[in-house]
Amino acid sequence: MSKLLLNLRRVPDDERDEICALLDQHGIPHYQTEPSVWGVSAGGIWLNDDQDWERAGPLLADYQRRRLEQQRAAFEQAHRRGEPTTVWRNLRARPLRALAFLVAAIAVLMLTIVPFVTLG
Repeated sequence: MSKLLLNLRRVPDDERDEICALLDQHGIPHYQTEPSVWGVSAGGIWLNDDQDWERAGPLLADYQRRRLEQQRAAFEQAHRRGEPTTVWRNLRARPLRALAFLVAAIAVLMLTIVPFVTLG
């Protein structure tokens, strides 16, 4: 029976590809499910057989530990260079996206408040 190795919610494409390559390198059969159209399912990496979990689990744990160290080092290096990711920097990088979120938030607020204001 298949067993879920990794839920792909908020997993970057490069991490997904590296994990699949790691499983291929160690000869562990696996397959991927794609996210659903409506966002109900995020997709995942599945092992074909339950017995492969004993080999894949430690490999995944070691990979995730190394990736955490790499990402933390990259963040600290960016911080030392003075370019950490901040809210303001994200707003400046994607102003239309920020504006769209602001308009959506105002629309939801208006839909929530208007019925009570017009009630009386």
